[in-house]
Amino acid sequence: MMNIASLKGKAKQIKADTYALYLTYKDPRVPWYAKVFTAVIIGYALSPIDLIPDFIPVLGYLDDLIIIPTGISLAIKMIPKEVLEEYREKAKSKPISVKSKWVAAFIIVFIWLLIAYIVLRFVLRIFFKMGLTAYNSVYLFWIKPSHKFFFC
Repeated sequence: MMNIASLKGKAKQIKADTYALYLTYKDPRVPWYAKVFTAVIIGYALSPIDLIPDFIPVLGYLDDLIIIPTGISLAIKMIPKEVLEEYREKAKSKPISVKSKWVAAFIIVFIWLLIAYIVLRFVLRIFFKMGLTAYNSVYLFWIKPSHKFFFC
């Protein structure tokens, strides 16, 4: 059975590999499919929003304990070894700047808001195609019936 020290060591290695993967994303020697997969995994790992919320017993931490480490290990296998070793060294010597953290957070939040907007727009279109309007028993999103939805 694994002890706590080895688990902490693995967690530190995953954190360092995540930053190294972030750095390899910009390298032209990395194949395009590895860049796309890396962007998705890193974005999900840094995202404050989980596909499975953490408050759901057992399943809530499934993504943190299984999906993210598995995705990181798959991304590492897609990147050429010499490129990965080069960026692992850079990741050890140069920490993430505060500006980079804020830019990454802004991009991730923007992507989640864009996804929410697209889903909401799609759902409202379905409602209106089905004939549901604000006159049905409940005002849809508390908007007066005389107002039009700006995204439909």
